[in-house]
Amino acid sequence: MRNIRALTELGLAKPPRWLPDNVHYETQMGSVSYGVSSDASDVDLYGFCIPPKEQIWPHLAGEIPGFGRQVKRFEQYQQHHLHDPSELSGRGRTYDVTIFSIVKFFQLAMENNPNMVDALFTPTTCVLTSTRIGQHVREQRRIFLHKGCWHKFKGYAYSQLHAMQNKKPEGKRLELVEQFGYDVKYAYHVVRLMGEVEQILEEGDLDLQRNREQLKSIRRGEWSLPQVREYFERRERDLERLYQESKLPHGPDEAKIKTLLLECLEEHYGSLEGAVVVPDRAMLALREIREVLDRVPDL
Repeated sequence: MRNIRALTELGLAKPPRWLPDNVHYETQMGSVSYGVSSDASDVDLYGFCIPPKEQIWPHLAGEIPGFGRQVKRFEQYQQHHLHDPSELSGRGRTYDVTIFSIVKFFQLAMENNPNMVDALFTPTTCVLTSTRIGQHVREQRRIFLHKGCWHKFKGYAYSQLHAMQNKKPEGKRLELVEQFGYDVKYAYHVVRLMGEVEQILEEGDLDLQRNREQLKSIRRGEWSLPQVREYFERRERDLERLYQESKLPHGPDEAKIKTLLLECLEEHYGSLEGAVVVPDRAMLALREIREVLDRVPDL
């Protein structure tokens, strides 16, 4: 199994030059992480890196936001269909790679984007790269979870259900439809997403492989299309009630997540003096008072 550094050294991946040495977390995603596939020929890699300091704080390079030429800052590197013919005893292996800036990764995780949440909760056997920073984030991963996960995961599940029923199948997807009568890959994602969000709402935690036997049965075509539809509708009703009863916070603790982000950046860069000011509570209180007063019309 290759990571982004190895893929770059082989000339298959072509990220920014600084990126391979600055990846702090990289994990295998997809069916292997959910425990439903032994086919290792296709690999989805997700992770985050820390870009050069001026990419995060452009004022360090003399840029004034909103004035003059604005430099496009790095958010993510993405490259698909990287094929290494030397792997798997000559059968080859294909990679899809997405590496985010740590800032974008944290923002999406804070919004409970299902892909980012999954990336933080993959089994340790799927993790290919994890520095001290990557390990620190994994240890603190539960702070990203909140009740907003329900809306995000339900939306993703609905998009998979819609694609299953309406998208014209092609390639391997067409083979699935011809074999089972419908696209079982979309179907298992519908069920997977609903099962994951149930765990999060109930426990504030996530085990991606807990329902793997159920998901395997769907991929084998043991569920009918009406069963999948009925499952989604029933679980949607049940989970709406669970959402109301969940003890998770309604939204993210942005201050706590920002503190974690700054800890990671300081670990990577060293001192952040001159790059960022972290206001104390008194300063924050004064700022809030000033904002309230600014909204009050003159008497």
